[in-house]
Amino acid sequence: MVIVFGSINLDITVPVARAPSAGETVLGGAAVQGGGGKGANQAHAARRAGADVHLFGAVGADPLAAAALAQLERSGVALHVRPVPGQATGMALITLEESGENRIVVAPGANFAARATDVDNALLGPDTIVLLQLEVPLHETHELAARAWRAGCRVMLNASPLRPDALPDLAFLDTVIVNALELAQLTGESGAPLQVALELARVRNIDVLLTQGAAGAVLARPDSSHVAVPGYPVTAVDTTGAGDTFAGVYAAACAAGASAEVALRRANAAAALCCTGLGVQGAQPDSAAIDIFLENHA
Repeated sequence: MVIVFGSINLDITVPVARAPSAGETVLGGAAVQGGGGKGANQAHAARRAGADVHLFGAVGADPLAAAALAQLERSGVALHVRPVPGQATGMALITLEESGENRIVVAPGANFAARATDVDNALLGPDTIVLLQLEVPLHETHELAARAWRAGCRVMLNASPLRPDALPDLAFLDTVIVNALELAQLTGESGAPLQVALELARVRNIDVLLTQGAAGAVLARPDSSHVAVPGYPVTAVDTTGAGDTFAGVYAAACAAGASAEVALRRANAAAALCCTGLGVQGAQPDSAAIDIFLENHA
């Protein structure tokens, strides 16, 4: 089982030839609406990859909530979602350039009302992976991490979005997932990313999963060993949510008992496939699509 505690948003994506400069207005293409938020994206990715997934979070008591949750419901994610009167459902406004790069502004709304106490202790145990991220209150994330770790869960934190003035506590974690920029912000070190990851893993006694986009991913371990897998270059249509897809599929593979190398390869493949479609949840591949992609890139 995979439990995700995190954000739930409605994404509105507008394709543009290029992003506007300060004070400039540009005309875009047809807007695309879909479910988003790091928590929801990770939960949906894990479910598409075959895991039994429970998502905990908060939405507004407003008409946007149904649209934000629709794809999750269709995919069979078990929703434990708090509706918050007087708050708006979280929203992300995304400009998507022809290059596939994006710019994102998030209005968190009800996500700041997510509560760790909503996660029932009966769901926590050695057969459960708890996947966390940083778009809900940090103290709630810390509280759930501690409770889940003490219950024997495997606890993973996707340390994104990272705020230098509010760094997460790495206690009660088994794995932290970061890109090179987040790793540097988290540690204050600017050396070679693999060496920084290995040192962090050794000092904090946790696995450090360093994602590198098309260059692949590396899992640094406390014993100074590491597992590296190559990336899968694709023609990117939309890179939004690739990191969320990676984290969700990695958690799903680990929950299924996969080795670190297999889990990394499946997560890399899923992230690459997600980049080939518009939006996030609608572009996330299922387990069969991941299998076919890996067979074609063996």
